[in-house]
Amino acid sequence: MKQIIFLCLVSTYLCTVSTQKFFFSPKWGPIGFKDRAEHGERTAMDEIIKVNELHASRIIDGTTTLREGDIAVSSGRRSKVCFARSCLWNKSIDGHVYVAYRLSPEYTEMEAKVLKKGMENIEKGTCVRFVPRTHQQDYIDIQPKAGCWSYLGARGGRQTVSLQSPDCLQVGVISHEFMHALGFVHEQSRFDRDNYVTVMWPNIWRDRLRNFEKFKTDDLELPYDYSSIMHYGMYAYSQDGEPTILPKNSNTKDIKLGQTTSLSHIDKLKINKLYNCGDLDDN
Repeated sequence: MKQIIFLCLVSTYLCTVSTQKFFFSPKWGPIGFKDRAEHGERTAMDEIIKVNELHASRIIDGTTTLREGDIAVSSGRRSKVCFARSCLWNKSIDGHVYVAYRLSPEYTEMEAKVLKKGMENIEKGTCVRFVPRTHQQDYIDIQPKAGCWSYLGARGGRQTVSLQSPDCLQVGVISHEFMHALGFVHEQSRFDRDNYVTVMWPNIWRDRLRNFEKFKTDDLELPYDYSSIMHYGMYAYSQDGEPTILPKNSNTKDIKLGQTTSLSHIDKLKINKLYNCGDLDDN
């Protein structure tokens, strides 16, 4: 009996060591950073990928899958793109878009403050306002589930935004997921993206190639935004630490893909155009 227990313990230890090597080896690296200092500061999406890859088995439950790393899709729904503006939140007669939310009581007071900062990131300079739910039928239920993810656009009724504590509680990550909830996809998913970036397919982890697909989305007649908080980082899903997305520009060293904390100016313009807010000031 003692021998059986010993063998089980050894097996568990070896599996744990093997898993750690798999997840943190630069050869595998879903983020692709051989060294953080070498490649600079991580984007919000880099942080999301890191968390979601580590917790993938807990996120995928048979009824929900993730597309592009953090967009939740229920089984039976064929597309993740909001067509004909069919998944927008309702606009009030005062010109604002009030998005009701419920905050899980599992979050601490300090965590709730960070979540609010992520919402304020979006509110500043736009007509969107996040308000605590009172009686609203349609609302976002913010939960500390496994991973950082959101459904796309307004689905009707209660819809989950998962922001795992503490890993997802970064202002940029929070804003990124709420942008999905407002109806925005990743910037590099734009149908015209090949005019602006080159996807380095050989450098991408094979099981994540689908995350780089293009979709017919509404560009809102706004320019491609390299610095959007919705853009993948340059090393997203790299299998060898080499870039997976490169800007098509002679001065590529001067172009950073994605954001760490803030929305770009064009991100805010997109919100205002999609929801017909008009031009608002950033103050």
